[in-house]
Amino acid sequence: MIQFKYAAKDNGGQTVQGVIQAATKAEAVAELRKRALVVLRLDESTGRGASSLATLSIGKVKPRAKAQEVVVFTRQLATMIGAGLSLLESLEVLGDQAETPGMRATCEVLVTEVRGGADLSSAMQRCPKVFDHLYVSMVKAGEVSGQMDVILNRLAGYQEETAELRREIKSAMTYPVISMILVVGITMFLMVGVVPTFKGVFESMELELPMITQTVLATSDWMRANMLLIPAATAGLAAGIAFLKKTRQGRLAWDHMMLRVPVFGGLLRKVCLARFSRTFATLIRSGVPILSTLDIVADTAGNAVVSDAVVDARESVRVGQQLSDPLAQRKVFPPMVTRMIAIGERTGALETLLEKIADFYDSQVKAMVKSLTSLIEPLLISFMGVIVGGVVLSIFAPIMSLIEKLSTGG
Repeated sequence: MIQFKYAAKDNGGQTVQGVIQAATKAEAVAELRKRALVVLRLDESTGRGASSLATLSIGKVKPRAKAQEVVVFTRQLATMIGAGLSLLESLEVLGDQAETPGMRATCEVLVTEVRGGADLSSAMQRCPKVFDHLYVSMVKAGEVSGQMDVILNRLAGYQEETAELRREIKSAMTYPVISMILVVGITMFLMVGVVPTFKGVFESMELELPMITQTVLATSDWMRANMLLIPAATAGLAAGIAFLKKTRQGRLAWDHMMLRVPVFGGLLRKVCLARFSRTFATLIRSGVPILSTLDIVADTAGNAVVSDAVVDARESVRVGQQLSDPLAQRKVFPPMVTRMIAIGERTGALETLLEKIADFYDSQVKAMVKSLTSLIEPLLISFMGVIVGGVVLSIFAPIMSLIEKLSTGG
């Protein structure tokens, strides 16, 4: 029999330490799990269980990782813990197989902190670029409940669903953005490079130019005279908006305006409602306290209007009122959402109804994205046709007028 030193979490969330004897490390972990303990650290008392990751040299690489790397890390950590491996050993394995320096650095920080007796949630707070407030809070709930593998699987599912929604929106917006850039580029080329070559021709022929031709020539002259002003004004506008969004009132005004933009405002509202419901449901189901949940939901809402509504709701809940009442007073939350939340509060099935709301709005967003994609394509083609056709018409209209006069002998 081998003697192992261990540190683990009991059902009350307290960290306990002790010594256990078993033939193998796996048997020791299994015995501790039978005692309803979540293993944080398990080493042979002789010290032979030292981490191979401790000798890993990562230089000055900072703990950071891409969203997909965090999802994979979460899934694998949940699988290992569910299979009976200790937390420390699982983190060591994940560090050894990490493919990027940032992820290896993250695992090294976690291993060092956990080996020193820290909770996993506390260790993750040392890597804010990798694990956000929501992630840390759910891990903390898993430590308290003793269901770390269950919570991690739930967290990975949440991350995957959020990433899928983000990919849907990004893929839908890629085509119109590229198309608009092409339209602007073609327009600039025509107005600056093509139209001016015809101006001298028209002046030498002393033609009476139609209004559309005069307008296009005047616009071309202005664009050529202000070639530096246009990009400078665009950059200044972008910088001004960015500065405005850094202030609380500016961000609130901007987000109010974005929710009112035709078509895209409705899409943004549905995305915010889906994120609100999914995050809320995941945290509640994982055992995070309601007030902490509302804090996290407000931070991750992605829109200042929604965040303000959640903050007001938190204050109402703190003094013992219903969550649905203050939300119903905000126009950003449709009656269906607030009524389902009210039913969930009365029946004790709040997380279930929130998940249904999230699923509903996820499907709404996907359907709306598809319809927008099919609608935007002909609109952009029509817009490009109007621009290019207008420029061509303005050039050929006086020429056709001249040909007509010559053919009639005028």
